[in-house]
Amino acid sequence: MIYHIVTGDVAAAQLSEAIASEPSMEGTVLVVKDVLCVGPLQKEEGQKFSDLRSAFWQEVAPNEKAPIQVDDMERLLDVSAKMANDEEAKAWLWLAPWPTDVCTYYWTLKYLGKYPGRFFVVNIAGLPFLDENGKVFFPKSLGEIKPRELVKARKLARMVTNAELEVDGDEWKKLVTQNAGNRILEGGKRILSKPDEHYDNQLLGFCTYQFQKASKVINQALSKFSIPPGDLYLGWRLRKMAEAGRIELQGDTAKGLKDFDVKLPGDGTNAQYALPL
Repeated sequence: MIYHIVTGDVAAAQLSEAIASEPSMEGTVLVVKDVLCVGPLQKEEGQKFSDLRSAFWQEVAPNEKAPIQVDDMERLLDVSAKMANDEEAKAWLWLAPWPTDVCTYYWTLKYLGKYPGRFFVVNIAGLPFLDENGKVFFPKSLGEIKPRELVKARKLARMVTNAELEVDGDEWKKLVTQNAGNRILEGGKRILSKPDEHYDNQLLGFCTYQFQKASKVINQALSKFSIPPGDLYLGWRLRKMAEAGRIELQGDTAKGLKDFDVKLPGDGTNAQYALPL
């Protein structure tokens, strides 16, 4: 049995299709849905990690009818327990050069690294793949890779070494201690902690003195800067900046990003908030 661990639903869908077409990859896919490169990691005494993360995402994307429940930890512990009872079971972590994926690697290391010789990483960083038109490209996420190319990528699977377990083993503890709002990737597997406001100026660069849809501002920022946390997180940052008086909002901020508008304060006479791209 192989437990394939992958970050995000899009990547999981591609990987599941690849597994279905290749018998040697047969196994179960565990999708880590949490975006671990943002939000708090340090839980309070007696608090569960899943509860900490659920509360954060409920603040980011409020939903009273269906409150967000993050259960990645429980599902990871279930895989760990199954590996403890089955010495033939292996875990493959599919790793892209993206901060969320690397944070997932450090997080899972504590639970799966205790099975020496059975925890593998499929690292696609810096490697070329073919797109749907047969052209070579270098993907930033597994979701960009077609299933047939993921089948080829299975040959990249390599066992996590004892040296890696020793060197990388303390990285998650460090990130938890720092407990920053953002975690960015600085090449390789190097994660740097940054404050909540890390992407705010990039958002402000697309704000004007006229109201425009929050979704438009966010899509422009994502297009230009490929900001890892995604649109829901950036919508939360807009609301936080409005609370601080850096921007103005109108509309229903409790709904979707197309339901409220954003602008810089004033009419442009005082341009203290204008930022160059």
